[in-house]
Amino acid sequence: MIKIYKRSEISTEEILERSEQTIDVEGIVTDIIKNVRENGDKALVEYSKKFDGAVDDVLEVTKEEIEEALTLVDSELIEILKQAKENITAFHSKQVRNSFVINDNAGVIIGQKVLPIEKVGLYVPGGTASYPSSVLMNCVPAKIAGCSEIVMVTPAKEGKIKPVILAAASIAGVDRIFKIGGAQAVAALAYGTESVPKVDKIVGPGNAFVAEAKKQVFGTVDIDMIAGPSEILVVADGTNNPAHIAADLLSQAEHDKMATAVLITDSEELASKVSEQLEIQIPQLPRAEIARCSIDTNGKIIVTDSLVEAMETSNILAPEHLEICVDNPFEYLGYVKNAGSVFLGKNCPEALGDYFAGPNHTLPTSGTARFSSPLSVDDFVKKTQFSYFSREALKEVSDKVVRFATEEGLHAHAKSVSIRGEE
Repeated sequence: MIKIYKRSEISTEEILERSEQTIDVEGIVTDIIKNVRENGDKALVEYSKKFDGAVDDVLEVTKEEIEEALTLVDSELIEILKQAKENITAFHSKQVRNSFVINDNAGVIIGQKVLPIEKVGLYVPGGTASYPSSVLMNCVPAKIAGCSEIVMVTPAKEGKIKPVILAAASIAGVDRIFKIGGAQAVAALAYGTESVPKVDKIVGPGNAFVAEAKKQVFGTVDIDMIAGPSEILVVADGTNNPAHIAADLLSQAEHDKMATAVLITDSEELASKVSEQLEIQIPQLPRAEIARCSIDTNGKIIVTDSLVEAMETSNILAPEHLEICVDNPFEYLGYVKNAGSVFLGKNCPEALGDYFAGPNHTLPTSGTARFSSPLSVDDFVKKTQFSYFSREALKEVSDKVVRFATEEGLHAHAKSVSIRGEE
């Protein structure tokens, strides 16, 4: 059963308690990466047969397989995927940054070029659940940024990828798809093999092995983030339907036994009724065992004296998903300092953001919303800056630069400037 606390009786440390990964996979992942670097496709085929039951040595999905998948997914779902892509595109298109030039008309021109990352690798999970929504959320911003090649990897059980995943990839605009998963897929994207191209950045969620592999290849390539277990924090007042709030908490609790679901409310009555609703709804879920563990281990209800105190407490936790379930949610939006994505009002459950609303669902977890942001077009671009000085403009600032460089003891720096005035 979920634990209920009064805010005055729970410490900051207790508020911040989350389940942490307890499996030590570092050594295993190191060995997998080494094997892929040394043996390329041969290693990938061996892992696919061992872990996924692959029946042949073919790694790349063919055009015919994609076309077949599109016929196997019902037309209604295809249309939903297309509408979701449109919503995601509309939102992320507003994130595009422009290059700029500053010209002072006195011989100095400075500026910045915004350039797309050329090759991006997209990891899509294929274990206990598969997520076509993740294909859209990760691919669409990369396409908007102008990435020249998007390569998707995903586990293929017995050599088959779920048709809806291939359909989502086709709709999103993925360029190439490979039937590989796990740490070995991350290694292939980072270093390249005979079949799999080396990319510049790897994005997408995965299990502990995938997360560790992303951590180990970072520096060789860029990564989006190391995602932890899913989280939801609901701030709600006493006017809410407790069944709705319980359902929202369970929407994340069903993800993972280590997921965190928290309600903060100024109503003791709501706290009690939500607890009761959780006990009613959990047994009804197909993933009841997972949700039960999540709620019992990491679930919390915190009762505060006011909604302002509830918002202040939310900022301490810095949740991945934050719902503000009140009739006047925009009055409280200004209190948000730390949150991945915010869902406003009583009619905006977090699941809208997972699939359809438009903002990204790849979000900072484990309190990292204090300093990081949702996946966006910014994650798929790089910035190059440039400067131009005329001879006269350099002469104008030469003494200042030389003085600065000399102060730092870098005399060759100083000489590279002063020598131009000696000619």
